[in-house]
Amino acid sequence: MKKSINTRKLVAMGLMAGLSVALVFLIHFPIFPQAPFLEYDPADIPILIASFAYGPFAGLIVTAIASVVQGLTVSSASGLYGILMHLISTGTYVLVAGLIYRAKNSRPGIVIALVCGVLASAAVMAAANLVVTPYFMGVPVDAVKGMLLPVIIPFNVIKSGINAAMMMMIYLPLRPALEKFLKGK
Repeated sequence: MKKSINTRKLVAMGLMAGLSVALVFLIHFPIFPQAPFLEYDPADIPILIASFAYGPFAGLIVTAIASVVQGLTVSSASGLYGILMHLISTGTYVLVAGLIYRAKNSRPGIVIALVCGVLASAAVMAAANLVVTPYFMGVPVDAVKGMLLPVIIPFNVIKSGINAAMMMMIYLPLRPALEKFLKGK
């Protein structure tokens, strides 16, 4: 029985990773004209579903798989930089949200988990952009600092916030089906 549950969990996690890559392929557009390289995509939604359904560690695994596949295929122009930034952003988001949801497994817990995940991701991405972006993009730290408040932080809050709202609308109706699938019924 346990092996069946693990197989089902792995299949579901693989599906969520594939869905994440498909979503970024199908839906992506810039939010701020001054930074067209910062694009909204709904790829975090299936990763959050995996984190809520199977735990934050599962969410991190799905994040890693989706980041690498996405970075080598549909977002290959951003290369290693894109893979790393996606790992940091989405990894922070699903870890924080997943841990809080695991502790507060309820409707209010979903809201608290997602809000905290959005805020944590935005804060971590502000710091990551100050460290990683100058290295990979060859721009001075001051140039990145100048983009933090008008572009980088709002972008991360908007992107993660939209995905949080979508997650709340999708996850509650899906939760019984996910539990049923995991138990093999």
